[in-house]
Amino acid sequence: MIQFLTGIYLFYIFASLYLLFLYILIYLPHRKEFFSYPQPSKEYTIDIVVPCYNEGKTIEKTINALLDSDYKGLRKIIVVDDCSTDDSYEIIKKLAKKNPRIIAVRTPKNTGKASGSKNYGSKFATSELIGFIDSDSFSEKTAISRMIGFFDEEKVGAVTSLVLVSNVNNLIEKFQMIEYRIIAFTRKLLGFVDAIYVTPGALAIYKREVFEEVGRFDEKNMTEDIEITWNLVSRGYNIRMSSTAVVHTEVPAALKDWFKQRVRWNIGGLETINKYKTAFVKKGMLGSFILPFFVISWLIGLSGLAIMAYQLVRTIIVKILSITYSIQAQTAILRLSDINLFPNVLVFFGIVLFILGLLYTLVALKYTRETERNFKKVGVFILLGYLSLYLLAYPVILIVSVYKKITKKYSW
Repeated sequence: MIQFLTGIYLFYIFASLYLLFLYILIYLPHRKEFFSYPQPSKEYTIDIVVPCYNEGKTIEKTINALLDSDYKGLRKIIVVDDCSTDDSYEIIKKLAKKNPRIIAVRTPKNTGKASGSKNYGSKFATSELIGFIDSDSFSEKTAISRMIGFFDEEKVGAVTSLVLVSNVNNLIEKFQMIEYRIIAFTRKLLGFVDAIYVTPGALAIYKREVFEEVGRFDEKNMTEDIEITWNLVSRGYNIRMSSTAVVHTEVPAALKDWFKQRVRWNIGGLETINKYKTAFVKKGMLGSFILPFFVISWLIGLSGLAIMAYQLVRTIIVKILSITYSIQAQTAILRLSDINLFPNVLVFFGIVLFILGLLYTLVALKYTRETERNFKKVGVFILLGYLSLYLLAYPVILIVSVYKKITKKYSW
């Protein structure tokens, strides 16, 4: 049993170090290219679809941010109300009366998921490019114009943006602020090797003919933005990211909402893996990198949880037995010889991994400092809490996601 767990621990250390060193090897030759973006050879026309359900508090801000865009080729803002029960649709219609570029539409019935309203809205788009932005996300003035130039590449099917957190008040929001910055940094790194695996709904743009070619969003998938990206990559299209195309999005403020969102993300990931499992380790970036990357990342998380649980249970049991024996035998509970100041090789690698992970996080935070106007510093205790507490929840979320997927006890 001990040898088996040692093997799991070694796999965890090896896989984690492998990914970290891979990121370093990608970063070093490309560090000067992080903030560059190509100028478009022409003015592409673009329509933006905004799916909306009960977002009366944010929808006007989202639309106004799009209207403030400096890109002249933005023709229509198609706002799709998915039969909201609040005042969202009234707000949308009111704004549409004031500005002819805003198209207010409503789904015949509630689709129950973002992909349904996105697909419905896409039917009203007639432009060369089609974009999607969540109704609680707010694009900066230059965001769209700094994404368009990538479409000059013939094989580029989609371009994604740099997504940052807009609401940073309580502890869970501050943890997500760090997380989103690290995700943005990592996504840009993966872009240099054609391995971007998701075009987040916060702001993504697609070639419209390509979007229609792949069958639009898969409405059976919980994470349509991951699925369509894998669909594009499987057909030979490239995905690009513009690090200077900044969009801010609202994240869950309550622990319960955050947990539900992350479970949904993981279930969607499982659905996507199952759909494209036949591409595993085959030619192309989807099978040779993206799929293995996803699987290894999850195995790392589960290995870490198994190791932590074993060590915790083992330590408790050993301490209880040791104390019980010492009391019965009337011997010292703790002796000087029991104190080991020289950690074994496994502990050493664990410390090295933690330090490298901390350095990677600091580099990622520095990277987003360059693009975030209202950059908020991360305190030492918040950073340590993120690394020691927040990340430990992810293996638990994955286990819950697998359980819910198997038992089919989940909804969007």
